[in-house]
Amino acid sequence: MRNITDEEFKIASRYLFLSMAIEVIQKDLNTLRNNSIFKINEPYIKLLEVAERKAIEERKKLKQQMHINQLKVLLTDRSEGFTEYTYYAKRKEEKRRYFNPAIRKKVLLILRDLLRVQVKPIKET
Repeated sequence: MRNITDEEFKIASRYLFLSMAIEVIQKDLNTLRNNSIFKINEPYIKLLEVAERKAIEERKKLKQQMHINQLKVLLTDRSEGFTEYTYYAKRKEEKRRYFNPAIRKKVLLILRDLLRVQVKPIKET
């Protein structure tokens, strides 16, 4: 049974999975900056930095919407196969259990969307 509205759920779940995508981007950026994985790392770093900025800006807007609508989402249980989050909206709450590979797929879709960003060419020196 749904206790929160579709719109509240959409905002809170996008915030949750976007936050996970930002973590992935930041870990990948850290790896690229500290290791020479490619012959030329700079274009990949630039691509990830642009995606990170776009994601952080979107998450900031979502956080504002969550504050206005009194929304919160918290991790409430984690097991080997599933992770449970509780969504709070005003005085209502709803628990959602996600199959861990489904979480990964949601984050992957967000990453794909973020990486479609057009990157400006690197200035030649």
